[in-house]
Amino acid sequence: MMTAFIRTLILYILIMAGLRLLGKRQIGELEPSELVLTMMLSDLATVPMQDFGIPLISGIIPICTLLILSLLMSQLSLQSVRFREMVCGKPSVLIRKGVIQQQAMQQNRYTLDELLEELREQGYEDLRQIKYAILENSGQLSILPWAKYAPVTAEQLGLEVQEEGSLPTVVINDGQVLPQKLKQLGKDPAWLTEILREQGFSSPKDVFLLSADEEGQILCIKKEWKE
Repeated sequence: MMTAFIRTLILYILIMAGLRLLGKRQIGELEPSELVLTMMLSDLATVPMQDFGIPLISGIIPICTLLILSLLMSQLSLQSVRFREMVCGKPSVLIRKGVIQQQAMQQNRYTLDELLEELREQGYEDLRQIKYAILENSGQLSILPWAKYAPVTAEQLGLEVQEEGSLPTVVINDGQVLPQKLKQLGKDPAWLTEILREQGFSSPKDVFLLSADEEGQILCIKKEWKE
């Protein structure tokens, strides 16, 4: 029983470390090579976890090999545009200046129903509203409408908009004080104690969320349950 636990733990940690190499992406945003790597890693890890007759090293070696190969391919992709296009592909223009590129859609096996669905999801009901539609390497569809159908900006309206506030920094997360975030904000524990007192709290454990920005704006939410 302990052997199964240890083998599973080792493989789990190894796979998680490998997936971190892919960066913070959702499944739908993975490049083809990254998706293949993810599927192969999961298959390689499953066999030694289930079959104790297989040495653990037999699963670790191919997993490490794939991770090293992935790193090498990533490095080559950074250095060579041609290699990057060969491995990851390149974006395809499905609508160019309002005209559907039927050949590009056929090459990418992209149906008209899929195109219309993507347009509706992004708030466009009519193909005539679209100037460009680009199918990205991740499979996402980037839509650029004609100027008259694009959302109006403050600049276009001639309005002067003043920037307010800055990016909030979370100082307390679910009752836990984050010292690094507090230091990043340029504050000390004494400041936090004073803020909690002003908000009516005697302990950080009673706070679900407390964030602050450089302008001094404070957001404090009470914890609704206690451990």
